[in-house]
Amino acid sequence: MHRPAGLWNPLRALASKPAMPFSPSSIAPLCTTLGLLLGLAWAPQAAAQGAVVTTPQVKAELVAHAPDGVTPGQPMWLGLKIQHAPHWHTYWKNPGDSGLPTTMEWQLPAGVEAGDIEWPTPAKLPLGPLLNFGYEGTLLLPVPVTVPAGFKGDTLEVKLRADWLVCKDVCIPEGGDFTLRVPVQAATAGHASLFASARAAVPQALSGSQANARIEQGALVLQVSGLPAAWQGKAIAYFPETTGVIQNAAKPEERWDGGTWTARVPLDPQRTESPTTLPSVLVAEGVATGVQVQVAVQGAWPAAAATPTALPPLVDAAPAAAGGAPAVAATSLGWALLLALLGGALLNLMPCVFPVLSLKVMGFASHAQDRRALLAGGLAYTAGVVLSFVALAGLLLALRAGGEQLGWGFQLQSPAVVAALAALFTLIGLNLAGVFEFGSVLPSSLAAARARHPVVDSALTGVLAVAVASPCTAPFMGASLGLAVTLPTVQALSVFAALGLGMALPYLAASAWPRVAQMLPRPGVWMSHFKTLMAFPMFATVVWLVWVLGQQAGIDGVAALLLLLVALAFAAWALGSPGLGTAARRGFGTAAVLLVAATLFWAGPSLRQEAVASPGTASSSDGWQPWSPELFAQARAEGKPVFVDFTAAWCVTCQFNKRGTLANSEVVQAFEERQVLRLRADWTRRDPAITAELTRLGRSGVPVYALYAPGAAGPQLLSEILSVAEVRNALQTLPPP
Repeated sequence: MHRPAGLWNPLRALASKPAMPFSPSSIAPLCTTLGLLLGLAWAPQAAAQGAVVTTPQVKAELVAHAPDGVTPGQPMWLGLKIQHAPHWHTYWKNPGDSGLPTTMEWQLPAGVEAGDIEWPTPAKLPLGPLLNFGYEGTLLLPVPVTVPAGFKGDTLEVKLRADWLVCKDVCIPEGGDFTLRVPVQAATAGHASLFASARAAVPQALSGSQANARIEQGALVLQVSGLPAAWQGKAIAYFPETTGVIQNAAKPEERWDGGTWTARVPLDPQRTESPTTLPSVLVAEGVATGVQVQVAVQGAWPAAAATPTALPPLVDAAPAAAGGAPAVAATSLGWALLLALLGGALLNLMPCVFPVLSLKVMGFASHAQDRRALLAGGLAYTAGVVLSFVALAGLLLALRAGGEQLGWGFQLQSPAVVAALAALFTLIGLNLAGVFEFGSVLPSSLAAARARHPVVDSALTGVLAVAVASPCTAPFMGASLGLAVTLPTVQALSVFAALGLGMALPYLAASAWPRVAQMLPRPGVWMSHFKTLMAFPMFATVVWLVWVLGQQAGIDGVAALLLLLVALAFAAWALGSPGLGTAARRGFGTAAVLLVAATLFWAGPSLRQEAVASPGTASSSDGWQPWSPELFAQARAEGKPVFVDFTAAWCVTCQFNKRGTLANSEVVQAFEERQVLRLRADWTRRDPAITAELTRLGRSGVPVYALYAPGAAGPQLLSEILSVAEVRNALQTLPPP
């Protein structure tokens, strides 16, 4: 793997590590600014050319072992020898709860190839509530080298860039550039015993052993047979080679049953990996060298957020069928359905839903005295809402199953969809304002069908409501939607159907309850004025959608959309204005159609192309910085408290909280007093990294507000509708800086 040279390589690797606490609060100095300054102070010495690099923490040396000289087909080894100062350590390939593995980048003559590091058996390195895997004392990381036939020359020149993280009370990223010339003819065996000891410490695969695991109630239940007979009855340490799977510091429950070793290892609540095969190392108590096993994981991995911390006693159970879906308790599904129903009903209070609901109110007023038409419209609206939620959720689940990183509200992450909705709301607003009549624009057959079947209008109103309202569901549905996308398909769609039913329920009940209709005034002239009044919420929605598009596609995209809206407005007037004569309509209509076609041709690329700059990029001037996995991981590693605002321009609740609670002077002062790093993860456009982070938190939409305390295993999730008191109380739980 290519890694650019330089002292900051370990920092880049550190930043790319999944979000895990680097140190508990009790050892906060572990990765403080002092450590980084020390790393800088020793950088010139660490970057020196030669076969040896020395720092106050380690002495690193590039060594070779070629007992028969550099000969094609004969064994040759290179290795990085690291002598640690007392109580200092470096890390294994899986560093555990924190740290970074040592990396090597070779520059060798043409045809000469270096293999992978053959990692010796690691030791457990406890750090407060955390557990790391690594090495102390003298370490050799051997690497096999293949020399091609026909290699010529007197020496084999080897160049190596190595980077490591060395830790004690502080962690210091170090590295060095090494050069070594190995004589071709003469044997190079001065480090023979060192290489022999290192290779003897490499875990060996066992022939005839069987290892499998099943997922059971938040734990990985391991069963391994064929282990050495001398190991039976002894405690065994377990080292998974894959990071982010188990709770490394948790003490597993283990037992021997004849020659089979069984252990229950708790899963990490913030698990980042779900492998089907788990390469692992087992080490018996009192034994220096472990064995390597390939653990076949049977069954489906549960959602990380659903992993319980308390585990039942270890009991025998039949392995789950491979590939099966995780079972969900009926009570969990029942609560999810109930929350979806209530959240859908509350969704009617969201401002992004109001413009569409104004159309529904007009329908109530039009049919107030016709109970049959009122009930039919209510049922059609309900069907449109429920079926649209189910269809949208089905599309989301299908795309996620195909590997797409999408979350709820994904349709508004597309500039083209936002532009289409803006055009639709513009036309609706112009129609309500009396600029044109749909009957004059639509073909006579469609216009007649529309008049004969007004229930179709109600159903389409439900479809439109879902398209615009779905991004606003997070304030009431964050946890339920996060659970829903992890459920089997039928159960997940049931949750979304309940959400739609809840949203339509107030209007369905009103259409079926005569007393509500009797409270409405009788049709009259007032309805014409009311219709015109309802045009303004539509235009306000267009302003919001244009602003959202500006966050996604930049100023060029906004200009293209505005020109398109002007062209559509001209076409609507030319084709549907009741005051135009036939000849004028024909002339203006032809010009309007050509204008719309030309505008679409010109504006299309600008509406599809996303802006280069990150949408809604936060500037450090207001205390907020754009979220990135690297910046987040680096801050966590340095022991800083972090507050992450997962937001989007199309999320009305997000913008309300951003301009209200999060901009409140008391909240800003509390952030500054606690020296909290504020990161804004903008999900306005599709961002797989943010989607993955939301999934890890058990959410599928925004807003989400996560507060990470130094040393805490996971974040504290705040309410979707923030209050000043809630944020201040959460910040007061942080340790003083």
